Amino acid sequence: MNPATKAQWQIHVCVLLWGFTAILGKAISLGAMALVVWRMMLVAAALLLIPRVWRGLRALPGRQLAIYVGIGVLVALHWLTFYGAIKLANASVAVTCIALATVFVPVIEPWITGRPFAARELLIGVAVVPGVALVVGGVPLEMRAGIVVGTLSALLVAIFGALNKRHVERGDALTVTFVELGAGGLALAALAPLLPWFGPAFVLPGARDAGLLLVLAMACTLLPFALSLVALRQLSAFSAQLAVNLEPVYAIVLAVLLLGEQRELGLLFYLGVAVILGGVFAHPLLSRQPAHKPEPATLGTAETKVLD
Repeated sequence: MNPATKAQWQIHVCVLLWGFTAILGKAISLGAMALVVWRMMLVAAALLLIPRVWRGLRALPGRQLAIYVGIGVLVALHWLTFYGAIKLANASVAVTCIALATVFVPVIEPWITGRPFAARELLIGVAVVPGVALVVGGVPLEMRAGIVVGTLSALLVAIFGALNKRHVERGDALTVTFVELGAGGLALAALAPLLPWFGPAFVLPGARDAGLLLVLAMACTLLPFALSLVALRQLSAFSAQLAVNLEPVYAIVLAVLLLGEQRELGLLFYLGVAVILGGVFAHPLLSRQPAHKPEPATLGTAETKVLD
């Protein structure tokens, strides 16, 4: 198997593993707050065992460290709202909402990174709005709060994705991921009393939840992150982005197969999903901006990887 083909298989394994994060979020009985705090701290603790992370920490200037800490708080709020959307609705609704980052990125990224505004990108993003209307019409009334929270999560993806794009190359990818996840987990634990809707931060998981949390942290976060670091060296920016954009598709298929969520959702929902995902895939195809490979730190911290 040549290196490029091997890299394609590796990145698709990564995307499949990322797709399981929504399924595990639904399966774990902990509230969204405790789930996210445990996941972030488990991954950060594992990264601390890697000497490269310590070397990267020593090399980080104080100002850059503070920037990554701030981004980490946004990452934590993104994960909190993503898992909150799963608890309020279901996995399919949550991953569909995150795909709405395509709407926010054309407005937010030029402002944060300083690149020129591209009207074509905004038109592609706005084109998915009818899909959102279909999604809303295709879910039960009691799930619509999950759509609101999931849309907020998509906005947070666009913000921290743009910030990472601007700053990620100023530090080692593993070190950046450690700082963002460690700082984010600690920040959420401190903020938990102010966000009672998401449940308490300090809940000791039972044996079943503890096992699922370890799978979520190690198999669906650290393992694909490490694989993606290797695979992205061999892939073109376009092929990497197109593969990564498949994650919502994988997540929804897994939710149907493993959770039977098609029984909870109507035909309008899936028509809306098709419109939204059409916009997600049209973005790298039609955008005039030069393609960029997904950033490793963004892949390590975003629940769905619809960023370019």
